[in-house]
Amino acid sequence: MRKRKIGLNLVVFVAVAAIFTGLWALYNRPISVPDWPDQISGFSFSPFRQGQSPQDNRYPSAEQISADLELLSRQTDNIRTYSVDGSLAEIPQLAEELGLRVSLGIWISPDQERNEREIAKAIELANNSRSVVRVIVGNEALFREEVEVDELIGYLDRVRAGVKVPVTTAEQWHVWQEYPELAGHVDLIAAHVLPYWEFVPMEDSTEFVLERAKELKKLFPKKPLLLGEVGWPSNGRTRGGAEANQADQAIYLRTLVNTLNAKGYNYFVIEAFDQPWKATDEGSVGAYWGVYNLNRQPKFPFTGPVVEIPQWRLLAIASVVLALLALALMLIDGSSLRQRGRTFLTVVAFAGGTALVWIAYDYSQQYSTWFSLMVGGLLGIGALGVFVVLLTEAHELAETVWTSQRRRAFKPVVDDAAYRPKVSIHVPCYNEPPEMVKQTLDALANLDYPDFEVIIIDNNTKDPKVWEPVQAYCAQLGPRFRFFHVAPIEGFKGGALNYILPHTAADAEVIAVIDSDYCVSPNWLKHMVPHFKDPQIAVVQSPQDYRDGDESLFKKLCYAEYKGFFHIGMVTRNERDAIIQHGTMTMIRRSVMDELKWADWTICEDAELGLRVFEKGYSAAYSYESYGRGLMPDTFIDYKKQRFRWAYGAIQIMKGHAAKLILGKGSQLTRGQRYHFIAGWLPWIADGLNIFFTLGALLWSAAMIIVPQRVDPPLMIFAIPPLALFFFKFGKIMFLYRRAVGVDLKRSFQAAVAGLALSHTIAKAVLYGAFTKTIPFFRTPKMATNQGLLVALMEAREEVFVMLLLWGAALGISLVQGFPSPDVKFWVGMLLVQSLPYLAALIMALTSSLPRPAEEEITQTA
Repeated sequence: MRKRKIGLNLVVFVAVAAIFTGLWALYNRPISVPDWPDQISGFSFSPFRQGQSPQDNRYPSAEQISADLELLSRQTDNIRTYSVDGSLAEIPQLAEELGLRVSLGIWISPDQERNEREIAKAIELANNSRSVVRVIVGNEALFREEVEVDELIGYLDRVRAGVKVPVTTAEQWHVWQEYPELAGHVDLIAAHVLPYWEFVPMEDSTEFVLERAKELKKLFPKKPLLLGEVGWPSNGRTRGGAEANQADQAIYLRTLVNTLNAKGYNYFVIEAFDQPWKATDEGSVGAYWGVYNLNRQPKFPFTGPVVEIPQWRLLAIASVVLALLALALMLIDGSSLRQRGRTFLTVVAFAGGTALVWIAYDYSQQYSTWFSLMVGGLLGIGALGVFVVLLTEAHELAETVWTSQRRRAFKPVVDDAAYRPKVSIHVPCYNEPPEMVKQTLDALANLDYPDFEVIIIDNNTKDPKVWEPVQAYCAQLGPRFRFFHVAPIEGFKGGALNYILPHTAADAEVIAVIDSDYCVSPNWLKHMVPHFKDPQIAVVQSPQDYRDGDESLFKKLCYAEYKGFFHIGMVTRNERDAIIQHGTMTMIRRSVMDELKWADWTICEDAELGLRVFEKGYSAAYSYESYGRGLMPDTFIDYKKQRFRWAYGAIQIMKGHAAKLILGKGSQLTRGQRYHFIAGWLPWIADGLNIFFTLGALLWSAAMIIVPQRVDPPLMIFAIPPLALFFFKFGKIMFLYRRAVGVDLKRSFQAAVAGLALSHTIAKAVLYGAFTKTIPFFRTPKMATNQGLLVALMEAREEVFVMLLLWGAALGISLVQGFPSPDVKFWVGMLLVQSLPYLAALIMALTSSLPRPAEEEITQTA
């Protein structure tokens, strides 16, 4: 049977690997295009290398320029320059030595002093160098609105008078149509035709260039036409249907230059080499117009078919290896999983692994600065973290839905002759409504169990009118009920519970703890205590449950969200003996309790005690049948405070037990237990990290609004990992709540909304927990009254503020930039999706303020 399973797993893995490899191959289908010709008309030539930039006055050396020119001389005898500043003035002489012709560029800008310097130098070079065949005065100076047309005409006339070679200016094709008077002051028309900037898809771009050339020849029939710039970027943002990638660059340029050669056009391909410094003026795409990269390597093959990613086979292998490693970890203890579960995890592992490899490859194609390296490092860590969280979420889903048989299905013990040791029930109180506590005590008095006691410990309640009625009621219930009021007590709830340990009956073998709002079933002890007959069992736990779930819309949403943990997470954790002990409806073996005691350094003393129980090698039992029902928070702020305490306490515990959880040092924790205690809290840690992503998104969006011409939307790889995790988690909730919890689609959606509403609170708790040691313990008030609308809005003020910032960023980008490309649409969509958790918080705050159908006293239900 085991060999058959292994064989089937192998078949599934190979089949899924073949499918994903096939997708790599499909995406990289070879496309046949004409080979690069032996000679092209010319290259636009900017010789700047890594760390060099005219903006910083860092120019290449003569040796570097000469090496570049020698490389280009193998494909053309004609180059175009843009300036004569710095070492660029040496280009004509160096080109002459290699037999290259130079169209000498003069950079025209608002800096008149520089303009004069450039003009003087260019006239000198043109008159003293045989390589200069024409002079180009200005490059898109009118398009950039840096000079007036009369000023440019003045420059043209001066240069024409000072040199013997033809003179022109270079502008985009439509600028020549807008200022036809320029033609009277030039010897030829030098026009830029760059379909990418005009949102023209690559497939239509060659025809677009030819049509613009025909229009210009018709408009200026007596002037020779020079296509001063033709080209396509290999990376950057998409503009309309124009995608910037290496494959489209290769297809377009190889097609275009052959077509232009055949039709006898003079042209310059922009450009010879990538120039990363241009990104500051043109956005990220400005760095990627070169036929050669910054290392002087060709960016695409000059002959043969073109594929999207030339290294795709290596990337496909890497994704298979990564998926195999992830799957091996997930299936270490997956013997109970049905084949559907294994297949699902295989698909998720391949999808995640492929995405990680693609992100790594895509980012590797970018030119790096210290800022991009920093962001890229954070992105890499974030993407890896998302991958890990995604795998843990998928693993929980698979084990919930596709487990063939529960390995540790702890069911109630209904045998009347079963093990019946004495139980001491501890009920901690702090400032609780007396009538609510009396309901709890009444339920305990009705327990169907032969031998138990009840100890109520009221810690630090100051008002005697709150605790004295409870003390009197205990006396009324008889000797089984004892009441303690102590103030002050250090150590939060754990300190109070430790205080009453010495007062526990000497013959009690089991200690049970419930919160003061819980009404227990008469069968609670009778059905659950017998599990302690197994000497290895130290903790017996049943779910938290609630009796006021139909009291209001707010509580319906809360109740739907609570169910997931107790009917999904705790069930799968129990399979590996790794449940989270929670401080109500829990039972602990007395001898273990005396040995370990409650921790007073964490605000989640219950979960911390449970972890120490496992570290000592003991086991726990979990029954997902409900034996007690309490009260939920009445207001959104109390709901948030409760989850803040849980998340903060989780980080405290992870920090305090890091060596044991991560390395297993000094404990008897199994791999499965360590996995669940780390993986179970990873989604909360992901929420904490998401705050930084949101902050970065807002800062980047602000830059897109303030300087839209210089800042493009981030690469899609910045947004894909968190968005993928968001939609997977949302889909998981909708699916699992219907399958495992048994609620309808409406309740599943309510659970998703309530869970999303806590994202910001959890994130804050994680960050606080990471950088602080402790915070004051705060209780979750029960039986509170409704609050007004303004108070409810104040409870969600932080979330509303961030939500409005995200909406404002999306609106600002839409108004300033419009939607020129899918990248912008995707980024705006990402901002709106990122705002959904904050919108959910607003919804929860508003629903908590709605009036209840009837303000009735909550009574115990069976």
